Amino acid sequence: MTRPATVARLIATYLARHGVQRIYGLCGGHVQPIWDEADRLGIRIVDVRHEAAAVYMAHAEAEVLGGLGVAMVTAGPGLTNTVTAIANAWVSRAPVLVISGRPPRPQTGMGALQDMPQAALVTPVCRRVEVVSERHHVLPRLDAVVEAARGGYGPTGPAYIDFPTDLLEEPVGEADVDPGHMTAHPAYAVTPSEADLDRACEVIRRARRLLVISGRGVGAARESLLAFLDLSGALHLDTSESRGAVPPGHPASVPALRSRAMREADVVVTLGRRLDFQLAYGSRAVFSPAAAFVRIGRTPDETSEGRRGDAEVRAEPGLALARLVERAAAPAQPDHAWREALVADNAARLARLASTLESQAPGADGRMHPYTLIAALNRWIDDSSVVVADGGDILSFARVALSAPTYLDCGAMGCLGVGVPFATAAALCLPGRRVVALIGDGSFGITGLDVNTAARHRAGAVFVVANNEAWNIERHDQLRRYDGNLVGVDLPGCRYDLVARGLGLHAERVTEAAELDGALSRAFEQAPALIDVAVTRDAGSPDTASGLPSVPVWHALSTWDQAERERRAAERPWEVGGGTEGMR
Repeated sequence: MTRPATVARLIATYLARHGVQRIYGLCGGHVQPIWDEADRLGIRIVDVRHEAAAVYMAHAEAEVLGGLGVAMVTAGPGLTNTVTAIANAWVSRAPVLVISGRPPRPQTGMGALQDMPQAALVTPVCRRVEVVSERHHVLPRLDAVVEAARGGYGPTGPAYIDFPTDLLEEPVGEADVDPGHMTAHPAYAVTPSEADLDRACEVIRRARRLLVISGRGVGAARESLLAFLDLSGALHLDTSESRGAVPPGHPASVPALRSRAMREADVVVTLGRRLDFQLAYGSRAVFSPAAAFVRIGRTPDETSEGRRGDAEVRAEPGLALARLVERAAAPAQPDHAWREALVADNAARLARLASTLESQAPGADGRMHPYTLIAALNRWIDDSSVVVADGGDILSFARVALSAPTYLDCGAMGCLGVGVPFATAAALCLPGRRVVALIGDGSFGITGLDVNTAARHRAGAVFVVANNEAWNIERHDQLRRYDGNLVGVDLPGCRYDLVARGLGLHAERVTEAAELDGALSRAFEQAPALIDVAVTRDAGSPDTASGLPSVPVWHALSTWDQAERERRAAERPWEVGGGTEGMR
């Protein structure tokens, strides 16, 4: 049967011609016309069990493949279910396109099924929002939201577009199609100015103790980053946005001495990185008060937000780094002793950690320490593995000890529940690579049903649930600061292996450390698979020790917060308690 060309087919054709290979979503009447046409054009439809998972999966695809991730959800509750995931992509600056539908135009404003102000709901957490009502607007506005998501003239991040269902079924003629919109164009690239590069070189050459902190965009600039580190002799700190860009064990990398390197460096180069809470907002109480900053990034939030740079280079990090290498931008009189001391101390600290991972004693409850589980996982992670960490308590242990050549986690928003969808999407996008997700039991409960998506789509991820039967960071906080009044923090008796088995996965329960290697071997052979591992709730995580659960006033970490208070008390003694206004 010959089927008429419609707006829905036009949208699906646009997506296919722009390289979209997968759409993550949950079907519904308001988007069914696009859903059907996309499938007929060969775009893989990855149907999920909850709409938030669709956006998380699109987010993960954008991260691991470096392109645009696409999610499609139906109107009303289909969209409202995505808001947390869209917000997470917004904070993470992940290029994600979210497509939705809305009621037919004749029912507008009449209390139609699933009618609500969808655009208004998502506008605060999207780079661009378009509400299309006419077929001649379809392609221009699709182009606009795709360009916005990819960072055209602004930050990358989520963008949103929706269409009324009756418009999707309208016929399309040649007059409705501008061929220019059907051709994919390269993402907008910001090139550095000569004046900005001159100033950056000047500041870098004055450095004695040079530190590079990398963020978004560095994964695509790995060779330029490594060349710059070799040329300049700088030390390097990654963040969750760039972990894996510099190989583990690289001589410039000092992850175990993060605070010390930040405190002692006299020039700090940031690459595609906001000075957010993870970097103490650039505070002079945490970094050296005399340190100069070279800020390199695509947008003002990466080059000037918070603490202005002594040099600010608006450019793609890779382009700027390549030009700095061409100009031989390196310290004229580097402090070799400082660099060698930090490298040696970092190696010693990591060696001590590695030697103690498997020697950690069980808790009073007889369950294994989280580091025991992580040590077993490390034996299965190779240079091509993709590692996902999701949770509060277990993420803190993982950030310190888990090997992660390619790494995804909850991000700066601290968005629990990303583990299952992130790992599922990574396994679909990178089918030849080993994918493992280490997930806390609390986090697993948020999106755990989507292991069924992994089973149905044969996404070969291994999900490892660190089951301490608690929201354990909060539990330790209540024990310490609230006289042991435990409220809403216990999750007793849950068997996630039985849940996963019922949803179509190979699954096992592990209660003894000696069982881990065998269980992991079987899981990787039969992936997708899940292992429910009983770990102790008695072990205090690094984030618990740092004071993160108490939400200090000035900074995320209590030591940074105390340093800020002391600085303010010295500089502003007239302010009782250090004050609460601007910290710089």
